Amino acid sequence: MIELKNVYKSFGDKNVLNGVNLTINKGETLVIIGKSGCGKSVMLKHIIGLMKPDKGEVIIEGQNIVNLSRKEVYTVRKKFGFLFQGAALFDSMSVEENVGLGLRENRRLKDKEISRIVAEKLELVGLPGIQNMSPSDLSGGMKKRVSLARAIADEPEYILYDEPTTGLDPVMSDNIDELIRDLADKLKVTSIIVTHDIFSVIEVAQRVVMMEGGVVYFSGTPKELFDSDDTKITEFLRRTNKTRNNN
Repeated sequence: MIELKNVYKSFGDKNVLNGVNLTINKGETLVIIGKSGCGKSVMLKHIIGLMKPDKGEVIIEGQNIVNLSRKEVYTVRKKFGFLFQGAALFDSMSVEENVGLGLRENRRLKDKEISRIVAEKLELVGLPGIQNMSPSDLSGGMKKRVSLARAIADEPEYILYDEPTTGLDPVMSDNIDELIRDLADKLKVTSIIVTHDIFSVIEVAQRVVMMEGGVVYFSGTPKELFDSDDTKITEFLRRTNKTRNNN
């Protein structure tokens, strides 16, 4: 279980998180939505320990990581896989080297074992046999999949996705949504997806949280979200649906 209790975060004069309270249950697929700048990605970085709150607690499986040392946070972080918004692949490395990077640094495995795991994970994300390719030779959707293979290579308990469909066309976005859903089912991981794409809510969410004003404004099922007559929710849905349809 992951818990955020009364979490605040400011950057200069800008208050981004204003007392976030959120519980994420083990094994669930949670989608976090909200307007740009509402604190979605900042909250995600607090969960994985890339940022520390100005005030509040971030509890991972009963342990408040806010007061841990950097080394202790790094140990907790090994439970997580993270899909960055821009894929964050190293162009100087092959696909195999990118996917196997964490395995080589964290587990000190032999090259043969790393190659086996990399091949297995690439197969799982639908990209078998591309180990020797360079990231520069890949499409945007393929880069996302390679980044996801890297995120699951060390068999994490949690996978965090930061805008996984950003920059992709609707067809590829649907493919990524399907992959997120399939991996959650096959790997039995807790999945936390930050997105602006309302179609991802429909495709993958078991529960959806909407951020507004730096707090959790709504938490419920996708059906409860779409059935809501709250003005802020209906306006957000209208605007995001219009954006997707214009792409």
